[in-house]
Amino acid sequence: MSTLSSGTSDQALLQIASNADVKTIADVIATMKSIDALLPENDGLKWFNRLYLMVTDDVNAKPPGGAWQSPEWLEHLDVVFAGLYFQAVADYLGGQEIPSSWSALFEVRFKAGIDRIQFALSGMNAHINHDLALALLRTDADLNVVPAPDGPQHADYESVNQILNSLMPQVLTMLATDALGYLAQDTGKIGQILAYWNICKARDLAWDFADHLRNLSGIGHDAALDAQDAITGALGRAILTPAEPQA
Repeated sequence: MSTLSSGTSDQALLQIASNADVKTIADVIATMKSIDALLPENDGLKWFNRLYLMVTDDVNAKPPGGAWQSPEWLEHLDVVFAGLYFQAVADYLGGQEIPSSWSALFEVRFKAGIDRIQFALSGMNAHINHDLALALLRTDADLNVVPAPDGPQHADYESVNQILNSLMPQVLTMLATDALGYLAQDTGKIGQILAYWNICKARDLAWDFADHLRNLSGIGHDAALDAQDAITGALGRAILTPAEPQA
């Protein structure tokens, strides 16, 4: 466990996030491991980062049938997507304006009464509902491709959905377990949160939102992003509502 003060750890975190020149999945995982090693256990960002690290590591190790159909596209998407997370951290710590989606988590990183799983899912909510459509569009532009609904890119995307759907309850239970193997938090909350925030549905909506943004420009494009950010921020804050004290 880190013994750094929040101010000292934030300075180091800013350095990591600002210098995260990730080009491969291995780079992404290494950066997340550096963040995990740095942050203290009372920092809510640690638990989103830990969740993100665990699922990235697992998905990377388990391609369906032993191989992806469009590995270059999927790796580029994963790298661009992770880069948006690192950028959000750097912008927040650097005093820049950040989306409401992310400020929902960052503003309460050290607030007592919020479970690890709430922090983890609030981060996933921000990252998927706000960032994923942007990562899809940037990836498609970088590789000069517009994925078809029946194409290899979408097939890989849906395969990731299936892996995540089976992995999430297991990973969240691990987050709720302390170092000695005892359940340290209310795991009943896992089912309650997943009942109204489903990772596969969120990813499917992000794919559709990317298609929607592809056809927009100017004021219409910005308005759509602002509306999505407002909704995502409100949902993130709902996920992070502290538990009521026991009578």
